[in-house]
Amino acid sequence: MRVANSLLLLLAGLASAPCGHAAPVPQQGRDGIDVGAVLSPRDRVEPENRMLRERLDTLLPRLMRDADLDMWVVIAREYAEDPVYFTLVPQPAHAARRTTMLVFHRQPDGSVQRLSINRYPFGAPYETAWSGGDLNAQWEALGALITARDPRRIGINVSGEWAVADGLTHALHERLLSVLPAALHARLVPAETLVVRWMETRTAGELAAYPHIVSLARGVIAEAFSGRVITPGVTTTDDVAWYIRERFESLGLAPWFMPDVNLQRAGTACADDAPFCGEEGVIQPGDVLHTDVGLCYLKLCTDTQEMAYVARAGEAGVPAGLRAALAQGNRWQDALTGQFVSGRTGNEIQAATQREVARLGLRAATYSHPVGFVGHAPGPTIGMWDNQGPTAGQGDWPLHADTVYAIEGNVKARVPEWGGQNVQVKLEQMAVFDGRRVVYLAGRQVVWHLVR
Repeated sequence: MRVANSLLLLLAGLASAPCGHAAPVPQQGRDGIDVGAVLSPRDRVEPENRMLRERLDTLLPRLMRDADLDMWVVIAREYAEDPVYFTLVPQPAHAARRTTMLVFHRQPDGSVQRLSINRYPFGAPYETAWSGGDLNAQWEALGALITARDPRRIGINVSGEWAVADGLTHALHERLLSVLPAALHARLVPAETLVVRWMETRTAGELAAYPHIVSLARGVIAEAFSGRVITPGVTTTDDVAWYIRERFESLGLAPWFMPDVNLQRAGTACADDAPFCGEEGVIQPGDVLHTDVGLCYLKLCTDTQEMAYVARAGEAGVPAGLRAALAQGNRWQDALTGQFVSGRTGNEIQAATQREVARLGLRAATYSHPVGFVGHAPGPTIGMWDNQGPTAGQGDWPLHADTVYAIEGNVKARVPEWGGQNVQVKLEQMAVFDGRRVVYLAGRQVVWHLVR
């Protein structure tokens, strides 16, 4: 048995765990996170395809019904793939070979027939409607299939608001029109509601795996914010950022952005109106550290920010003023997640959070966003770091159940040990909204990382 098979057992166990029970951070020995906690590329194929089939079998029919679509057509070309393409196809897949056409046709019983029109057939979970000919024959086959089935509303991926729902290129759109009878042109409608709901909604299988994925990110942060990696007076913030990136890569985990590490210290001003406090440089005793990291694994992404303190000689722990500042950050998180109610828009959640933050006397900024197949996923935007008012368009999207968010923002607090100077506590933790409450997928930071 491969060591990685133990993770398959873990994922199976998580599927039956009560809601809200977070996965533990993987065991760390002298060398940190055990590489056996991460599946090899070969062993990822089965769970990824299992989760894909679950989505296609149980989620897509409901979403197509809710969007009032009889058919959904996704067309992609090699190396110019539609943003939803890789969320729809089985692994291993590296590109849309030449031109790939997927057709989803809702049946009278509510099920969805899944068809591929492709030079290279997928096989399960798709039925092959055509394969093997040239490009002209492929397009004619698509036109004939759609015409024969005579759908009332045909969703195509065009959108002025959502990038992930705008994957049908101008040239492909024109070619599609050319192979359809003119009478069907008016039946082509934007599929953006379906695409956003498909991208933002998590299934039971994905929610079983997600805590483990988040715990990997948090585990690497714990390694990086320790004496194993940081030597005060020698190590730079850039050294720690590269440690995190290379650690992800050594585990076979793909970072979706370059990790950021920055520091704050007594004597370096953090203005009341500064949107961001922090700088790069050599890490010294007494510094506050912050990191922002993200990885993608099993097709699911994370986005995490945590804080650390570098102890001075003789210090037993973190100064009380900094502990109080982190506690304020946790109160801000509670103020935000307490406003999550099904059907509320991101702008409504943001406004309610601001009112609650003011009532609590916190100096906080909120800029939270959905996470899923991509790090900045579609769904309700809840504030922006540079706009604490309403966000037009994406801030008007309503909150739905079984969606995952980066609970992201910051608080400023005055630190007595720093002569009343501000410290900015920047936090970002992954959580799921289950329709009733917000549950952190792998816990949240409530104590400082301590570097000795």
